Amino acid sequence: MKILVTGANGQLGKEVIKQFSSSYDMIGYGKEELDITNLNQVISLMQKERPDLIIHTAAYTAVDECEINKLKAMEVNALGAANVAKAASAIEAKMFYISSDYVFSGKKQKPYMEDDSPDPISMYGLSKYTGELLVQHILPSSTIIRTSWLYGHNGRNFVNTMLQFAKSHTQVKVVNDQVGSPTYTADLVKIMTFLLDKPHGIYHVTNLGECSWYQFAKRIYELAGSDPELVKACSTEDFGSLAKRPSFSCLAHEEIKAHNIPLPPDWETALKAFIRKEQAND
Repeated sequence: MKILVTGANGQLGKEVIKQFSSSYDMIGYGKEELDITNLNQVISLMQKERPDLIIHTAAYTAVDECEINKLKAMEVNALGAANVAKAASAIEAKMFYISSDYVFSGKKQKPYMEDDSPDPISMYGLSKYTGELLVQHILPSSTIIRTSWLYGHNGRNFVNTMLQFAKSHTQVKVVNDQVGSPTYTADLVKIMTFLLDKPHGIYHVTNLGECSWYQFAKRIYELAGSDPELVKACSTEDFGSLAKRPSFSCLAHEEIKAHNIPLPPDWETALKAFIRKEQAND
C-alpha cells in the first residue's frame, strides 16, 4: 500500500511517517512542496504519485490567528481539505481527514459522541467542521478522525512550551475552566494503523481521561522536576484569548470500541512516556 501524508513536516505528519514507514510505502509533502489551496497542483501531484490512501494532516491550527485570518482558515482547513478529497476521488484513493474537538461548543458537559451534531464557536472550529462536511460530500468513503489537545515531538505545542518554562522555573498563568483530553501523537497514530482496515466514518481518538489546561500544566511541571506551585490558575476571560474555546471538549470513543480497537492509554501515562522520550533525546 502506498500512503501519502500532507503536512508531513508537522508534529503529526512526522509521527505518521515514522510509524507507518516500516510497513508501507510512504510519501510526505509539507506546505513548501504542496499548496493544498491550489486544486490544480493537488490533483496533478496525486495523479503523479497515485497513493492508495491520503492521510490529510495539513491544517491551519493557530486558533486565535484564525479569528483574524478568517479567509485563510477557511481556505486551508475547509477548501484545502476539499481539494485533497477531489484529488483522492479522481484516483480512487481513500482519505483520512484529521479533525478537532473544537467542532463542538463544549456546552454538553459530557463526552461528545461521534454522531453528536457539531456546533463550533470559533473560526478554527467552523473551518474544521466545514472541512469535514466537504470531505464527506466529495468522498463518501472517507474517514474523519477527531482528536484533541495534540502534542508530539519536533513541534510547537503546549507540552513543549510548559517544559521550557518548567526548566527555567518560570511562573505561568494557565486557564482552569477548559476541560479536555490531551493527546500524544504517538498514541493517535497507533490507532490510525488499526483504522486502515476498518469501515469509513467518524472516529474519536484521544488519550483517555480528562483534565483542565491548569491541571495538565501542573502535571508537566511535576514530571519535569519543577515546582507545580509555579503554575497559577486563571479564567479564560482573565487570560484574554481572542477565540472562544469549548469549556468541555472531551470525546467519547464509541466507534473505536465498537470495532474492537485497543483503547489508547490515559493522558497521564501518555504524558510520562512523551517526557521520558524528550529527556532521552536532550
